[in-house]
Amino acid sequence: MTIRPIRSDEDYQSALEQAHSLIVRHDKRSIDDLEVLQAVIEKWEKQHHGIEGATPAQAIHFRMNHLNLSPRDLIPYLGSKSRVSEILNGQRQPTVDQIRALNQHLKIPVRSLVGSAKHEPATRQSSASLAAAKRLRALRMMKPTESLSSFVSRANIVAPAVAMLRKTRTERTNAKTDLSALEAWCAAVLLRAEQVSVKQNVKVVDWEAAARKLAQVSANDRWHDDLKKTLNGFGVVLIILEHLPGTYLDGAAMRRADGTPVIALTLRHDRLDNFWFTLLHEFAHVACHLSGETPIILDDLDVASDDKVEKQADRFATDALIPEKIWARVTEESRSEDLLAVAEEAGVHPAIAAGRWRFQYSDYRRFSKLLGPGQVKAALTAE
Repeated sequence: MTIRPIRSDEDYQSALEQAHSLIVRHDKRSIDDLEVLQAVIEKWEKQHHGIEGATPAQAIHFRMNHLNLSPRDLIPYLGSKSRVSEILNGQRQPTVDQIRALNQHLKIPVRSLVGSAKHEPATRQSSASLAAAKRLRALRMMKPTESLSSFVSRANIVAPAVAMLRKTRTERTNAKTDLSALEAWCAAVLLRAEQVSVKQNVKVVDWEAAARKLAQVSANDRWHDDLKKTLNGFGVVLIILEHLPGTYLDGAAMRRADGTPVIALTLRHDRLDNFWFTLLHEFAHVACHLSGETPIILDDLDVASDDKVEKQADRFATDALIPEKIWARVTEESRSEDLLAVAEEAGVHPAIAAGRWRFQYSDYRRFSKLLGPGQVKAALTAE
């Protein structure tokens, strides 16, 4: 890649596009090119947009405008809707953890986020770790006197994949994540998975057909009874383990020590549309991405990602739930009866069609009654 000085707004936009493509690459040359390109971009921003002297709120607004982001898109990095509003309005300065998240995911220069104002202290990782340990003890997964590190070490004996976690985090992991709490969650999942009997060495010839079959379980009145049976037929273990403090997860795909694929879900968002998309997203990772080098893939689906693996999993899940040829007749003007008809033709629950429409058209006011709020945890409880 040839990196040139920026001399116009057109050059600046081109440089941003180059940086966007380099962010998802991990080879040494791309990393070096990105570092040089960021220096060129930041020099232009300093000279022509004054971002370095701006307040943190102005710096965030500046990047939001270039990336076409809404305040809702910042929730995974800053916290609640009210916290996002306070930071964007300059009423509250971002914490160190939030600065790290904004820099990692949105590539806002750290010095632009620090500003001259006093910032809140960083959230100590130990706080989330202690809270996660307390919850695991309440779930009787950790011994009363066991430390988090001892628990993870115990899990490593039967589930070596946990030791690979620090090398296998994907672009869909929230920058605010407490890694110790995350390791503990993965360890707990794999310990539970070791206790589950499942068909061994299943050869799935057509993963896309398998995904369609799995998606159509959603239309069954007793879907929660059929779900594990269907996954078992594909040789896949399903584990439900709640979201722990500091983990920021919707789901994960991983392998047991014997190579058996495991799908783990947190049920963090208790809606049918979210549940089925997350399930099929992790099923895509099982079908396409898990390997000896990548035994664990973690997903916070509130975090947007241009990572190739994540985009492929999103497309796989979307097509499995409602094939494009069926979805093609849906428009922004579609009504409830239109979505019900599409869901019936696809053989899936109406919540799936409603959730896809809301996401595609960024209108989260419509079709709320079709989403199945509160129905997932009521049907699926932690093992």
